[in-house]
Amino acid sequence: MMRRTPRPLERLMGLFFSACGLTAVAFVLLISLYLILAGVPALRETGLPDFLLGRQWSPTAQRPEFGIAPFLLTSVYGAAGAVLLGAPIGLLCAVFLAKTAPPRLAAAVRPAVELLSGIPSVVYGLVGMLVLVPAVRRCFRLPDGAGLFSAILVLAVMILPSIVSVSEAALRAVPPEYEAASLALGATQIETVFRVTLPAASGGVAASVVLGVGRAIGEAMAVLMVAGNAANMPSLFKSVKFLTTAIASEMSYSSGLHRQALFSIALVLFFFIMLVNVLLNRLLKRKGG
Repeated sequence: MMRRTPRPLERLMGLFFSACGLTAVAFVLLISLYLILAGVPALRETGLPDFLLGRQWSPTAQRPEFGIAPFLLTSVYGAAGAVLLGAPIGLLCAVFLAKTAPPRLAAAVRPAVELLSGIPSVVYGLVGMLVLVPAVRRCFRLPDGAGLFSAILVLAVMILPSIVSVSEAALRAVPPEYEAASLALGATQIETVFRVTLPAASGGVAASVVLGVGRAIGEAMAVLMVAGNAANMPSLFKSVKFLTTAIASEMSYSSGLHRQALFSIALVLFFFIMLVNVLLNRLLKRKGG
């Protein structure tokens, strides 16, 4: 069978798509290279163990110290807390929209969920600062409601759209024959959803959770407004500072080694998100294989 010769337009479009793909890869490589070149000098100056495990961050002191353990642990705890709160709510909302909601109700709820993703981060932070922080202060009788707990609540709301939309798409992609077979064997609809549909859509659900983790770890503005912005070791009701907020709050007045240390924080954050993505890809391949 003779192979058809591609037309000039097809060749042109193929080159265009290839160029777009290579451009995306090039941007990732350039960002990685820039962060490495800008952040490695501070790591070399302070030492990687002292930088990652040090508990004292005082860049403007007479003897500056650059330990980011408080920021690193706060980011991990904040992202984990947001996922523990937001993932079950988002997953159950996706199940409701995909499998149990009446069509008219689903048509009303779905745009509301999608609207959450379009709200700017500063609006989340403003509402959190004016409504959530005073409520936490009154509820728990604290001197200040700004802290890790408030940040977790805000992040949990912010990751909901990603989890709901991706999980719903994964649930709808499950072949209906799976559910029909389960119902034919005598299972109820709820049993079918949680024992058949959800396991079959586990790859998409895992992807939605990772998107939520990436959003929670990378958020800066909203967290800056509700977390208190103090370099303390993480505690639920204490003022804390995340990796992202450390960069955002100090970059404007930093210089010299201090500025290089902020780029080192960005490098640590970059590799941490990459590590999460790699672990997810391995998990998905193991499930698929």
